[in-house]
Amino acid sequence: MMKIAIIGLGYVGQPLARLFATKYPVVGFDINSNIDTIRDCNHYIITVPTPVNKDHRPDLKTLLQATTTVGQVLKKGDTVIYESTVYPGCTEEDCVPVLEKVSGLKFNADFFVGYSPERINPGDQEHTVEKITKITAGSTPETAQRVDALYASVIAAGTHLAPSIRVAEAAKLLENAQRDINIAFVNEAKKIFDTMGIDTNAVLEAATTKWNFMPFKPGLVGGYCIGTATYYLAHKAQECGYSPELILSGRQMNESMGAYVADEVVKKMQQQGVPVKGANILVLGITFKANNPDVRSSKVVDVVRALQEYGANVTIFDPLANPADVQREYDLESLTEMPQRKFDAVVKAVAHQAFDGLMPDSAVIYSLI
Repeated sequence: MMKIAIIGLGYVGQPLARLFATKYPVVGFDINSNIDTIRDCNHYIITVPTPVNKDHRPDLKTLLQATTTVGQVLKKGDTVIYESTVYPGCTEEDCVPVLEKVSGLKFNADFFVGYSPERINPGDQEHTVEKITKITAGSTPETAQRVDALYASVIAAGTHLAPSIRVAEAAKLLENAQRDINIAFVNEAKKIFDTMGIDTNAVLEAATTKWNFMPFKPGLVGGYCIGTATYYLAHKAQECGYSPELILSGRQMNESMGAYVADEVVKKMQQQGVPVKGANILVLGITFKANNPDVRSSKVVDVVRALQEYGANVTIFDPLANPADVQREYDLESLTEMPQRKFDAVVKAVAHQAFDGLMPDSAVIYSLI
């Protein structure tokens, strides 16, 4: 009988575990779990985060720790499936050797490996896991068919069987890097139009009337997916001797937007005769994306830090963010209730629906979106 262990119960693992549990026995395993609870499983799906370090290089520590854990319980005939974002070759070149070493078993003889990149969109109530087409791949043709059938049994949107694990790994990076570059393009366009005194949103609205125009919005590109995938792709390209100039320049543009927003706020304050040093500035939103409570890898923090460097007093209001999470991640205070006082400037950094129609009393209002 098939029994599935989901290793890592974050924003990817939890909905996946719930979905598989509608058809199969499922055990959720995280850092606080007892390893004995997954010893009798025969399919292990690893969904742990794969961030980058301070130098923007892949940080595989958590992935390899999870792989070591699975290796300790791996048995003949078992299958290990990875969903974590990695560079092409990582599953077979970095993870498989750990599984072999820890388990003492032989790859593609005693155990098998699959890859199915996560496509979770946190906070999206429409595109839930079962409604998004799933890419699948396996270490042998037979494994690929089994992995594909497993996901097809619960994914209503269907599956796409890739010809190899490396192709599936690369597809995930391409999806996110493409979005990163497109957002970088409109971010640069915003900078250009700002110098001309042209409303970027009005330009986008006009351009969208053409049937094949893609209406990406300028913004602060944070979170664990887009930027991470771009850096993972760049890392592998550089290892292969290729300099990925376009995708890295796009990433650099997006990384610069926090400081740019702060500079534009300061410029607007100066134009209206509002002193910056000692000013009270309200920032609306601290999560990494709209209508989502996740504050990890939020680029709004770059705006806050830059404004603080100008000598401003910054207040953060976000009804979705957990203040404890903000404190732990960034050592910043975040309010869940709108402060009832006047501010010298207000910065709308995240497009939460909760902010629709909200017009705080302020001398200067700046909206990135």
